[in-house]
Amino acid sequence: MSKVKAVWGCKACGHTQSKWSGSCPACKEWNTLNEEVLVQEDKRYIKGAVKKAQRLFEVEGSTSLRIETGMQELDKVLGGGVTKGGLYLVAGEPGIGKSTLMLQLASSLSQKGLNVLYVSGEESVEQTSLRAKRLGLGSSAIYLVSEIRYETIVSHIEQLNPDVLIIDSIQILYKDDLVSSPGSVAQVRELAMSFLHMSKTQSMSTFIIGHVTKSGDIAGPKILEHMVDCVIDFSGEGNLGYRMVRAHKNRFGPTDELALFHMADDGLKAVLNPSYRLMQERSVGLSGSCIVPVLEGTTPFLVEVQALVSPSAFSTSFRKSTGLDPTRLTLLLAVLEKRLGFALHGTDVFVSVAGGLKIFEPALDLGITLSIASSFCNKVIEAGTCVIGEVGLGGEIRSVSRLDKRVKEAVEMGFTRAIVPKKGMGLLPKDLPSQFKVLGVSTVEEAFNAVMS
Repeated sequence: MSKVKAVWGCKACGHTQSKWSGSCPACKEWNTLNEEVLVQEDKRYIKGAVKKAQRLFEVEGSTSLRIETGMQELDKVLGGGVTKGGLYLVAGEPGIGKSTLMLQLASSLSQKGLNVLYVSGEESVEQTSLRAKRLGLGSSAIYLVSEIRYETIVSHIEQLNPDVLIIDSIQILYKDDLVSSPGSVAQVRELAMSFLHMSKTQSMSTFIIGHVTKSGDIAGPKILEHMVDCVIDFSGEGNLGYRMVRAHKNRFGPTDELALFHMADDGLKAVLNPSYRLMQERSVGLSGSCIVPVLEGTTPFLVEVQALVSPSAFSTSFRKSTGLDPTRLTLLLAVLEKRLGFALHGTDVFVSVAGGLKIFEPALDLGITLSIASSFCNKVIEAGTCVIGEVGLGGEIRSVSRLDKRVKEAVEMGFTRAIVPKKGMGLLPKDLPSQFKVLGVSTVEEAFNAVMS
């Protein structure tokens, strides 16, 4: 990386200075200063000798660069494990369990013979140690240090030469050569660049915990997400036990996988059968409830969409959604008013995905629409019915991906009927049980008549 600096040089004697003046202070000549641009190499980012370019087919890949963490669900999100030299950014709400997840990851990796350096800038080593003991974690290969100065952290890295580095968190660190405060754009950018080059040159896997803003975006410059190899989103409702891990960006694997965890007294536990866990708390016989098979990556599971429609006490109606796209909710309400004639403009509408989950795939559309219609008409959708489909602006039901896996999951959970897009009927598996009925619909009106009859 290079630095560009502008100076003023005298064409008579060669004297240089940082600002313009009428006469040269060295040779006393007038009007001899010209602006020059100097390019200086930044030695902080120059590591090792220049490598020779290779042909694409001559580059040999290595499978030994991937390390399984021992946490099966997390490995699925990461693409098979942690990559040596990879830079990972873990972001989530305060108190969601990021530090707990990183401690469990450190413990799992240390059991595989890897040295882990855990740098905590927000807690003392005593606090971190107490959390580890409460979770039942401990290993002689985990080193703790409470430090926020980058130069001191580098000295610890040079002394220990760890295989894995965990930074908790990057917004609290600072570098001596920058005058800005910790958490500023300049500090975060330079720290991320330094950790990136350190990880690549030393083949050290680095996990950086990042804060999020009030709107849910990752705090700091957008370039932070561009520089890292993988952006891991750790989300969930703080007062509920479920936590979701997604990879919004992953240079080493897929970005559509989901890992579901449950926060217990002894740490995060993987939920291997999400459908069973989520359906345990389902209320049967209530209007405004609809079951939808969703697909996150390769994992299908059932979620409950709940809606409440009530007369508005104010001139402006209120719309509130939890766990789904609010813009999508507004669109679906307009479809209900236009295609089914529902007078929803004078009502307050509340819609949520039960369990504190956040689902944004289009297959949830029909479930949202029918749950709102169920609450508005105060009619119960049959307990054994699930619905799948994307809703278009014309009220048409569009097909969704992997319809066969979604229907099979509903069959395994004991459901007896599925409302699916008619155009996707040919994608259904041929070995469905005889007692399981599948009804194809083309419009929202057909779907409404099917579940409310």
